[in-house]
Amino acid sequence: MGLVVQKYGGSSVADAEGIKRVAKRIVEAKKNGHQVVVVVSAMGDTTDELIDLAEQVSPMPTGREFDMLLTAGERISMALLAMAIKNLGHKAQSFTGSQAGVITDSVHNKARIIDVTPGRIRTALDEGNIAIVAGFQGVSQDKKDITTLGRGGSDTTAVALAAALDAEVCEIYTDVDGVFTADPRVVKKAKKIDWISFEDMLELAASGSKVLLHRCVEYARRYNIPIHVRSSFSGLQGTWVSNEPRGDQQVEHAIISGVAHDVSEAKITVVGVPDKPGEAAAIFRTIANAEINIDMVVQNVSAASTGLTDISFTLPKAEGRKAIDALERAKATIGFESLRYDDQIAKISLVGAGMKTNPGVTAGFFEALSDAGVNIELISTSEIRISVVTRADDVNEAVRAVHTAFGLDSDSDEAVVYGGTGR
Repeated sequence: MGLVVQKYGGSSVADAEGIKRVAKRIVEAKKNGHQVVVVVSAMGDTTDELIDLAEQVSPMPTGREFDMLLTAGERISMALLAMAIKNLGHKAQSFTGSQAGVITDSVHNKARIIDVTPGRIRTALDEGNIAIVAGFQGVSQDKKDITTLGRGGSDTTAVALAAALDAEVCEIYTDVDGVFTADPRVVKKAKKIDWISFEDMLELAASGSKVLLHRCVEYARRYNIPIHVRSSFSGLQGTWVSNEPRGDQQVEHAIISGVAHDVSEAKITVVGVPDKPGEAAAIFRTIANAEINIDMVVQNVSAASTGLTDISFTLPKAEGRKAIDALERAKATIGFESLRYDDQIAKISLVGAGMKTNPGVTAGFFEALSDAGVNIELISTSEIRISVVTRADDVNEAVRAVHTAFGLDSDSDEAVVYGGTGR
């Protein structure tokens, strides 16, 4: 038996009973002959509670101290889990991200992993221990400061450790039974997917699917680490994410893999931009210099009478204020007339590698939205994805309409959500 990396989200270790249940599952894997490394998130809503506490003390906490605070949540859960495993008669050692050798850049609150040097983890495994690692955190390469990886960073920690340790699989345990054709909280008849390619999973994750973080899937694809998404609340097989189906997975690649939605974005429209070379570049260089990622971009046709155009783009709501401030400071240089900000939008995406060779998918997508009375504001496409922006109030109805239109509904309500938020 080989080495297995398991990751447990906050809903799986939300309380003492949850921690003891997870400990039993870990010990079972150890009894089956595996070496086991576990990455664990903070308990339940601990991270959100720490963020609220920080905001009460300081409206703008410094990045370094904010990271120092937030990493406390994972340290609590890793130590408690190690205690629970020892209580079951097995050896366990807990490690912070720094102790586990997770080396990052110096960007606080959203650091990126540069390297993993798991020497202490290997030693612990060689001594017969189960290694418990705090997810979501690392140490900066230059200043040796504690850093955090941003929302969902424990997924990335788990895959990075799996790659560094040459694990046979990275198991991501959550509160649903796998990856579904849509969010089971919105579509009760969503189907569980037995196998999905890295390519399709990357698009679903980037489009708002909450089960796996985009960076985690990207890392797994780069190092060819199979991911098994499953529930910590049941013993069912979950969803395998890999380059190719495994030997026991005879899976026909579906035309459509699923429907994803995202309500965490906002839209900025730059009004009255001179329609000449370099203007769009100046706008997006301003946004890039503010270290803000953008998603969809649309430029309207220039008005012949004025020679001006509008440029709209979407970005995370959390970055909205920063983007507006950055553009306002550059207004005189760029020469636009005004800015419009809208945070009552949602993105809906249809994903599937099969749509490359199946005409009519785009037409069917827009017909489904039209039949549901949903108006479209922005459109973006790739070879295996179509995304649109709609009003936030319309998103649930739109997701269900598209899901049904493409025959993704299950014959029964098979999607079970055991608790928590799906992470």
